[in-house]
Amino acid sequence: MNRDSMIERLQGEDFEILVVGGGATGLGVAVDAASRGYRTALLEAEDFAKATSSRSTKLVHGGVRYLEQMDISLVTEALRERGIFYRNAPHIVRDLPFIVPRYKWWEGPFYGAGLKAYDLLAGKLNLAPSRMLDAEETIAEIPNVEKKDLKGGVRYHDGQFDDARMATALAMTAVDHGAAVANRCRVVGLLKEGDHCVGVRAVDLEGPGGGTEFEIRAKVVINACGIFADEVRRMDEPECDSVIEPAQGVHLVLDRSFQPSDTAIMVPHTDDGRVLFVIPWHGRVVVGTTDTPMPAADLEPRALPDEIEFILRNANRYLARDPQHADVKSVFAGQRPLVHPGGNTGNSKSISRNHEVFVSTAGVVTIVGGKWTTYRKMAEDTLKHATAIGGLDERPCITETLKVHGSLERDDPALPAHDPHRMYGSDAAGILEIAAADPELAKPLHTDLPYTGAEIAWAAREEMALDLDDALARRTRSLLLDASAAIEAAPRAAAILAAELGRDESWQAAQVAAFTNLAGGYRLA
Repeated sequence: MNRDSMIERLQGEDFEILVVGGGATGLGVAVDAASRGYRTALLEAEDFAKATSSRSTKLVHGGVRYLEQMDISLVTEALRERGIFYRNAPHIVRDLPFIVPRYKWWEGPFYGAGLKAYDLLAGKLNLAPSRMLDAEETIAEIPNVEKKDLKGGVRYHDGQFDDARMATALAMTAVDHGAAVANRCRVVGLLKEGDHCVGVRAVDLEGPGGGTEFEIRAKVVINACGIFADEVRRMDEPECDSVIEPAQGVHLVLDRSFQPSDTAIMVPHTDDGRVLFVIPWHGRVVVGTTDTPMPAADLEPRALPDEIEFILRNANRYLARDPQHADVKSVFAGQRPLVHPGGNTGNSKSISRNHEVFVSTAGVVTIVGGKWTTYRKMAEDTLKHATAIGGLDERPCITETLKVHGSLERDDPALPAHDPHRMYGSDAAGILEIAAADPELAKPLHTDLPYTGAEIAWAAREEMALDLDDALARRTRSLLLDASAAIEAAPRAAAILAAELGRDESWQAAQVAAFTNLAGGYRLA
């Protein structure tokens, strides 16, 4: 993805579909529209998946807890989409077994029946059948489980992925199908002819003087800004009511020793009635999450002390070796864009994660809610409205069988066997070529991180990474895997980026200072 050529296209072409927002939802819409052959553009104010979409629990799942709430339609749709996701991104999504530990006699039939229903709702797209385990089998699969009074477990399967890598793959998929996409392009207003929206005013934040304003015309504008969707809606209708209720989810990242196997733990009931996951991921263990209503959307939310204590307290009930504050490698928080007209209710865990599509009188289409698992279906539903508003000819959706960029089948010998290169799929060969051509770039970024300099160079050359945050938080997951190691790796990563992007030493110093300040919020004091 060459950003300069993308900006040239955005400033010089008219489009049929213009997507505002480069998270999971917006990228999904861009892929759907471009793959149908519509002239498609996407603008992202910050970076692809900068906010919510890079801070998920890393699961592609039906939502076991929604089954308990009897939201059968949501679970059924999500399980179907889980199967499609698993099929279309084989290099990014894997089958992850989960175990629900059992400590009381009734938990066996209760959870066993619920998870058999989960299997049935998945139908032919089920990943693997659930089954009961005795205590010995449970300990063998999750060695750090609390063993006192353990009666066994119930094993079921869901999908696991790397959210930010998936976002990058979707951006590249959209480009592969002819879309023009760019990060650091902020929409500052809408263009209207009469009462109808015909485009946007945008600022290229990387342009001369820190910003170049230009106009983009389109048949239809789609607002896919997640937690910030209400901001774009008010550009259209200044007095409109809020429909987004941000709810914060926090995750702690621990050393792999806290769950050394390739099986996850699902804690079925926490203090507040949610479920808690203990999940192996990229050589670490991710533990979360929380569900805290927030008064306003925040691009860089921070974990609250109560949320950290909540996660540690509930995880410790199910782990033989209890994690402490000093064991936390990184803590990250994201805000879910829950749909709740009328504002904050204070009870976000009870709100369904269904998505909603709104169309304004000016024809601006807004898609809100949902989750990563259902991004594809959200895009398909959005385009049903958008094509009608834009007067576009109807073309069939093909994303149900569309492989994402870099896709290699799981049995393809060319697919790297291990993370992180597996997440790149066919692009991993390009990273290896960079490393082979420059021995300096083949060296590890840091002894505690699974990346080399070659991934940073690749991110700048091919994936539109413009700064350290892009490269260390999302193109690689260094910041989430170990915040202190990422800070220590920042000077070398900045030097690599500077060489690729033509930046000087003062830029490098400013980048290291800014990233160090940012990453400080990912470390526990």
